[in-house]
Amino acid sequence: MRRFWLLFAQVVTIALALYFVVAALRPDWLALPLRRVEPAKVANNVSVLQAPGAQPAPGSYREAAGRAMPAVVNIFTSKNRGREHPLLRDPFFRRFFGDRLPPGEQQSSLGSGVIVSPDGYILTNNHVIEGADQIQVVLADGRKSPARLVGSDPETDLAVIRIDVRDLPAIVLGNDDAVRVGDVVLAIGNPFGVGQTVTLGIVSAVGRNNLHINEFENFIQTDASINFGNSGGALVDTRGNLLGINSAIYSQSGGSVGIGFAIPVTTAKSVMDAIIRHGAVVRGWIGIETQDITPELADSFGLARQSGTIIAGVVRNGPADRAGLRPGDILLTVAGKQAGTTIDTLKLIAQLPPGGKATMTVMRNNRPATVDVTVGKRPRPQ
Repeated sequence: MRRFWLLFAQVVTIALALYFVVAALRPDWLALPLRRVEPAKVANNVSVLQAPGAQPAPGSYREAAGRAMPAVVNIFTSKNRGREHPLLRDPFFRRFFGDRLPPGEQQSSLGSGVIVSPDGYILTNNHVIEGADQIQVVLADGRKSPARLVGSDPETDLAVIRIDVRDLPAIVLGNDDAVRVGDVVLAIGNPFGVGQTVTLGIVSAVGRNNLHINEFENFIQTDASINFGNSGGALVDTRGNLLGINSAIYSQSGGSVGIGFAIPVTTAKSVMDAIIRHGAVVRGWIGIETQDITPELADSFGLARQSGTIIAGVVRNGPADRAGLRPGDILLTVAGKQAGTTIDTLKLIAQLPPGGKATMTVMRNNRPATVDVTVGKRPRPQ
């Protein structure tokens, strides 16, 4: 038995010695042929986790975007700069102009618009179509159609155009009175002509004015990215309802820095209704220039009030002048409504129907006085 174990030990020792020698000198002798494995079989044997494809990701706004995007269009305009001078056809003369655009050539620009009626009415900004000789609308599904201008209102920077296409996907108008700071909003448009784009942000402020962008200002401010080409596009809530028409940005570089402004849908709707009915927005006017009363101004002129609106100037032979209003009068009420800041007063006067009479209460020499003014029609800005 002992001899058997000695023989076994010697055989194992010799086998191990041979293995190490071969492994050191000819390791290829020990390599076994590998079986070829098909890639499909490997894939079938790998266990992976797959999310259900039909479920939206948590916090997704795809449904709101999907409802609003078909109603947002791209607007391309072109304007002819006038008749080309005959000298510009001379190659020698043109050398002195380099690559400058001759007056006879066309300039093109782009913007966005929102379909507000299945009958082809589209809301956009006045500055998008201002001075255009031709307007072309590109729908979200790729269809193209020429458009005609129904009317515009430069003082709110709004315009209405119409295309000869029916059964269009119109957007649902929301309620901007319920908008609060912090609400999530989506901006939809065609920035820089790259195609329809949706950006996300929140409402940063409401009732923004004194920005000197428009004459009548009541902007919704948002940090949703708004860039060149977004003008006239839609600002919508998380249900896809229209809250405003994207109009302007604050930027020193021309790109979005998170300060964008939209015209509230309430203003847009009232302007649109007036344009469709009358071709223009008709506003009241009495011919006065107003200024906000500050504590410093009240102390300088010995005014009894330290807030409100003071008449700084009166247009000669205008409605206010004929009614007897004078510079220095402090406006207290306009047609029975309290006159606050100059912006509030301007809106109150604009709401008055031209041709009618409005009773105004003023403070003159620290005494109240009542004046009846025949309201005129506000001149269209040149």
